[in-house]
Amino acid sequence: MNVLIVDDEPLARERLSRMVGELEGYRVLDPAASNGEEALTLIDSLKPDVVLLDIRMPGLDGLQVAAKLCEREAPPAVIFCTAHDEFALEAFQVSAVGYLVKPVRPESLSEALKKAERPNRVQLAALTRPAAETGGGPRTHISARTRKGIELIPLDHVVYFIADHKYVTLRHEGGEVLLDEPLKALEDEFGDRFVRIHRNALVARERIERLQRTPLGHFQLFLKGLDGDSLVVSRRHVAGVRKLMQSL
Repeated sequence: MNVLIVDDEPLARERLSRMVGELEGYRVLDPAASNGEEALTLIDSLKPDVVLLDIRMPGLDGLQVAAKLCEREAPPAVIFCTAHDEFALEAFQVSAVGYLVKPVRPESLSEALKKAERPNRVQLAALTRPAAETGGGPRTHISARTRKGIELIPLDHVVYFIADHKYVTLRHEGGEVLLDEPLKALEDEFGDRFVRIHRNALVARERIERLQRTPLGHFQLFLKGLDGDSLVVSRRHVAGVRKLMQSL
């Protein structure tokens, strides 16, 4: 990944350049930028994947540069590297993926750069926009707004979707998130990978483990990755689930 360093202090630029150069998989672009105007010009010409951006600079400051980048279709990932810790909230309002306080520690820089390897906003939209909006195939990832921001969940990690009033709960290997998408739309898009077991539930076909009848005559479906928990299968869907299980 190509990294552009933007800082008005020569020593800070040299130190960041040296630290990035010691990490495998990253290349520092030359020249670096010493102010916001230079940064925007170099970003246009060099097309960096990541920008290590100071905040306090003459002319356009780092927050203003990042705000301008947010208006672009394919902005680079932005990691702020600053001596001031009071701008963290503003930094994330302009879509920063990291906020490092000087003196930057190598392990913190490495962690922030790894986070920057995740899809940017344009790539994220392509991955997570419903197929009906793109005219293409089904998504490979599903995005959900959580307290962490935008969480990107690979479809391979999804165990089930359950509808509950306005929202749909997505259960995945690492927990649960809420989606503001109709269950029917999810079924239409991912019908080759998920099967309906109830009017309010879709489960991943490859996660199906066993179907069990309770003493009261209800049917429970046990899924891989649920630690022994099960979901109820409605009577109208039992035959379909059994048929599917025979073909797996």
